[in-house]
Amino acid sequence: MLDLLVRGATVYPGDGPAFAGAVGVQAGRIVLVTPAAEATAREVVEGEGLVLCPGFLDLHAHSALSPFDDPLQRPKLAQGFTTEVICPDGLAPAPVAASRWQERRNYLRPLEGPGPEEWAWTTFGEYLDALDATRPATSLVPSVGAGAVRDLVLGGAAVAPTAAQLRAMGDEVRLAVEAGARTLSFGLVYLPGAHARTDELVALARVAELPLVPHVRNEGLDLLRAVEEMVEVARRADRALHISHLKALADERLVGPLLELLDAASADVPLTLDQYPYGAGSTLLASVLPTWAQEGGAAATLERIARPAERSRIARDIERGLPGWENLLGTLGPERIELANAAPPNEDTVGRTLAEIAHERGLDPVEAVLDLLLASALDVTMILHYAGDEAVRTVAAHRLQLVGSDGIFGARPHPRLWGTAARFLGRFTLRERLLPVEEAVARLTCRPADLLGLADRGRIAAGLRADLVLLDPERFVDTATYADPCRAPEGVVGVWVAGRRVWRDGAPTGERPGGVVRR
Repeated sequence: MLDLLVRGATVYPGDGPAFAGAVGVQAGRIVLVTPAAEATAREVVEGEGLVLCPGFLDLHAHSALSPFDDPLQRPKLAQGFTTEVICPDGLAPAPVAASRWQERRNYLRPLEGPGPEEWAWTTFGEYLDALDATRPATSLVPSVGAGAVRDLVLGGAAVAPTAAQLRAMGDEVRLAVEAGARTLSFGLVYLPGAHARTDELVALARVAELPLVPHVRNEGLDLLRAVEEMVEVARRADRALHISHLKALADERLVGPLLELLDAASADVPLTLDQYPYGAGSTLLASVLPTWAQEGGAAATLERIARPAERSRIARDIERGLPGWENLLGTLGPERIELANAAPPNEDTVGRTLAEIAHERGLDPVEAVLDLLLASALDVTMILHYAGDEAVRTVAAHRLQLVGSDGIFGARPHPRLWGTAARFLGRFTLRERLLPVEEAVARLTCRPADLLGLADRGRIAAGLRADLVLLDPERFVDTATYADPCRAPEGVVGVWVAGRRVWRDGAPTGERPGGVVRR
């Protein structure tokens, strides 16, 4: 007697062509994969006309603290994600100094949420224990955040580490790897990670012996140089390189040369990338500030933007630009930046552009930004509209592309939080035929599992973990929009994690069989 039998579906195993058949599950594992089955089961699901896939893997998830608030991880289950890679962009709740956890929480809050009222951890291992105790519905694969490590050892200052400090940073990376980290993430636009120079990145990469997952130093006009830096780091450290949320913020014409650069580099560097399939991104509103204005952490930033002289300097730098700086507001303009979430007293600004807010308040856009950040203690996120459909689809079709939602939780999030998998597989693939279906499924399943060294999932095969997604291919498509972003995709019939059903016909079941994936 099986626990679960799904029969009659078109099975996409993850690493091969589809076939019509049955999949049986017992004790959380796949035990039967066959064209036809006479087996009996406690739960039999008729899959005629449906598609059965391995559970999807989200390679870029801002879910490091969200399970403390909602362990069901509804937006992820709703689109078929069963495994998430957390602590991207060099950002993580740990390791953290016992005296500075509130400062770290305040910086991470717009991206990750606040987490529990008190952070009862300092080490990476203690944080993972606390996260696992929330009993999340999805599986969470931790990264060690290089920015978090730098902050612990060096604080927020723009300084180079001494030899002793670099050894201390390496020790923290080793401890995080021993606790369970499977990638080393860098956030070279976030503080204090932006202060790290190339040699520091190489040194930490050599210690980690893990795939490198960077948010590169510049996604604007200096994009190619920024990607070349990380290729150099991967070569010098002899590590695999996986580039986060690949895009060209400043000029879509850079997409072609960028992909050519990656094709050439992949000849001697194991290389992949992830993408959210939208022409807009989302991040901290504070990211429009020059790096010097963010130095020293949230409290120091707030002090600076309260001073008239510093405000004037910020405005000049945004108008003129600085060498090597991304300058999001100067590049995109206030018309293409809208607010996604804002803490009190600025809730009424959500969904409106900086141009609209500045006009209503009778302010210059830079002054409006500074006032927003100051009043909401930096707890503001934005959506950046930077690319058209053609550029997005060009990256989506590229052979090195994998999928990461980069979803940020909130009252009015970017639609990628709820729609990424359904947009890529449902809209781009099943409807538009941008890719063969089995290729798109592989990019959501077996290839990210192989990158992470997760040999127990990513495929439908006997003996593997029963993470499964059952879809109606006629209905599976993203429905979340920028105006109405918290909408679950259509056509997700069922999702199972370790053989337990976590999603049924549009709603979570309440089952929470996930947890932190240790090495």
